Amino acid sequence: MSDTEKTQLTKLALSIAMGDYDRTRPIFDGRVQIDGVDPICMLLSPEEMFFRAFRAQEFDVSELSFSSYCVTVASGDPHYVAIPAFLSRAFRHTSIYIRLDRNIDKPQDLIGKRIGIAEYQQTANVWVRGILEQDYGVKPADITWVQGGMDTPGRPEKIRLSLPDDIRIESAPEGVTLNDMLASGDIDGFIGPRWPRCFDQGHPQVGRLFKDSIAVATEHFGRTGLFPIMHLVGVRRSLAESHPWLPGAILKAFTAARDIAVAALNDTSATKVTMPFVEDSLYAVKKLMGENYWPYGVADNAVTLDAFCEMHYQQGLSARRLTVDELFHPATYEAYSL
Repeated sequence: MSDTEKTQLTKLALSIAMGDYDRTRPIFDGRVQIDGVDPICMLLSPEEMFFRAFRAQEFDVSELSFSSYCVTVASGDPHYVAIPAFLSRAFRHTSIYIRLDRNIDKPQDLIGKRIGIAEYQQTANVWVRGILEQDYGVKPADITWVQGGMDTPGRPEKIRLSLPDDIRIESAPEGVTLNDMLASGDIDGFIGPRWPRCFDQGHPQVGRLFKDSIAVATEHFGRTGLFPIMHLVGVRRSLAESHPWLPGAILKAFTAARDIAVAALNDTSATKVTMPFVEDSLYAVKKLMGENYWPYGVADNAVTLDAFCEMHYQQGLSARRLTVDELFHPATYEAYSL
């Protein structure tokens, strides 16, 4: 047996589910190693990862929905413990789509409307509802929510919910998708992290509520400092208890992978993403958010994390008000320095 094979035998063989991002590829392709781990990596869509992780806890380490994770923590039954590596973040003013023939000109015009959603507890939807209520006075109970699959009929909540009595949720008709309903005018709008297919295909009566979403999101960030967190990383709780070094090793590796992605993005001699105006966008982001515009760790994200915990509780998704201190494994709150 070679020395390499002997070393491999001493490592933990762990399944790792994550999205295919520039900030995860260095782990997938082996440029970044997780100390003490022999990874079995899978690049999956969020929908598949989250369903399999929360329904059957299929992965040892998994990218997780922030909202679904909070539901499990508040209910006292979390199979995973979180690592503060935030693999997905997005300003969600882009996530509100409307019928242009329903006299919806401002957020307050959503009151009394029927709005499609894939899942009520979806993290993007929590952020959107929080923004609508805090900035525009539109409460979740002011809207009738129509739940269904975007492009495939039927989509159940991945986690059992107990919502306030004033929340009205209807199921989309059997065999009908939310995209169909939006295109035909059977719903007045849609909220979600993916744009509806009919919008992408240029439907003449489907558009975004915020026409200049970048300007609105920029103003919101300048006022609140919030860069919404969508996904974090979770490790099976039993593994973290058996191997207390593991959560810190995972955070170290995902941070190194993110740093590689940021360095590549900064090399604009030949852009690493298939998108024009990368230099201009990067300059604008740094001017607004600083050099550390995609921070990992608890300290640099405490305000955003606490704001989400408050929204989650106010919307009836958390059985109790969570605190930032109970979200992550204790070993990931501090790191050594030279």
